[in-house]
Amino acid sequence: MKTVELAVKIAKEAGTELAKQIDNSFNIEQKKSSFDLVTEWDKNTEHFIKESIKQKYPDHEVIGEESISNESNISLTNKLNNKSNIWVIDPIDGTSNYVHGLPGYTISIALLKKGELSLGVVYDPHNDEMFYAEKSRGAFLNNKKINVSNQADLISSIIATGFPSEVSKHRVPVLNQIKQIGTSCHNIRVYGSAALHCAYVAAGRLEAYWEPGLNIWDIAAGALIVKEAGGKVSEMDGEKFSYEFGSFLCTNGRVDNEMIRHFNSITSK
Repeated sequence: MKTVELAVKIAKEAGTELAKQIDNSFNIEQKKSSFDLVTEWDKNTEHFIKESIKQKYPDHEVIGEESISNESNISLTNKLNNKSNIWVIDPIDGTSNYVHGLPGYTISIALLKKGELSLGVVYDPHNDEMFYAEKSRGAFLNNKKINVSNQADLISSIIATGFPSEVSKHRVPVLNQIKQIGTSCHNIRVYGSAALHCAYVAAGRLEAYWEPGLNIWDIAAGALIVKEAGGKVSEMDGEKFSYEFGSFLCTNGRVDNEMIRHFNSITSK
């Protein structure tokens, strides 16, 4: 079984179980704040994905959102850039949606080889949609090739963002960004999962997605899927995307300059 086939299989199995449990009672805890939740199914799903990967690749390292140590960003970045094979997983991206019984929760699995994204899988159990990509081999949705949209201007584009859990540092800036850009685009959506937003950009359903305050597990898989679908990934100021990023922007590669001008106009005020 190819590595990408294994990742797809694991995501499908994990997502199927999540979908079965969404309407049942389960434990919910707060992490850093009441805006940042974790459930027993975040933990169970992460354990399942890790063990499934380790069975096939015992020498590979697996980093998961719910079990990562409190190592510094520099330490984590060095690890991502230097390890031969390191998996980055988000067992439930969109936990708040899952807690409320809403769609818009996903499983995100990515593999990096010495800092280079090698494969990415994003599975949406609610709609049974499997987005995946391998480096230099294109992006796919349920085995059909996908591409970003051809929309070239922001006024005709539907874009997306999220509401980060750190209110003053990240959520307030997002609200200011929405105010700035909201009258220059066709509409704005918030689906509640960074990985799903990326997948929708890759599939041509959205023209762009931006958000500050994300972590590598939120967007590793989605970033590769966007790039393999012909899109562009960067920081919000247009700088090259890196694992030390403070913000994230992915687009169809046609509306990014217009969006960056809006973001820059806010910071210059």
